[in-house]
Amino acid sequence: MVLKPRSGAREKILEAADELAREVGPAHLVLDAVAARAGVSKGGLLYHFPAKTDLLQALVESHLELFRDELARKMREHGAAPDSLLQSYLELFVSEQKRRKAPPSGVLAAMVQNPEMLAPIKRFKREMLDRLTENARDPAKALTLFLALEGLRSLKLCDVDMLTEEEAADAIRSLSSMIDCPGRGQTAP
Repeated sequence: MVLKPRSGAREKILEAADELAREVGPAHLVLDAVAARAGVSKGGLLYHFPAKTDLLQALVESHLELFRDELARKMREHGAAPDSLLQSYLELFVSEQKRRKAPPSGVLAAMVQNPEMLAPIKRFKREMLDRLTENARDPAKALTLFLALEGLRSLKLCDVDMLTEEEAADAIRSLSSMIDCPGRGQTAP
């Protein structure tokens, strides 16, 4: 998920870190380069993020916040009917894949630098799965859809996505057919 343009120094630093992690790879993310890209001094960067781990943690949290916001927007479109959260989750996944070719490197950078930073992601995923199954007509289908989408997302994140566009589209169509939302068309890539 590409971070939204930001106006304050902290936000500009996060945006610069996200861009650089995508360009140079998460293992090569350097604070001096982030500060230069953000147009702030290294001292200014360190004021907001005293350590690289703080910057990476904020990047992870920013990605989760953006996902939550976009999912809430989708949910407002669909209402609270059974399976509406599944439909929203699937649609958000599809739109996310259309917008972005590169993985969310801020998350990947956090994983490389400090695997403990994945704790908020694990909590978020657990909460998401719980919400999906609670809103679903068939909790087993919700679990299957969740696992399939997370598997597809992980292929991209780890840069091992070997699916053709047609195979990915077939998978999304198949997952979409699992959701029976009256009055709504099927989601296709």
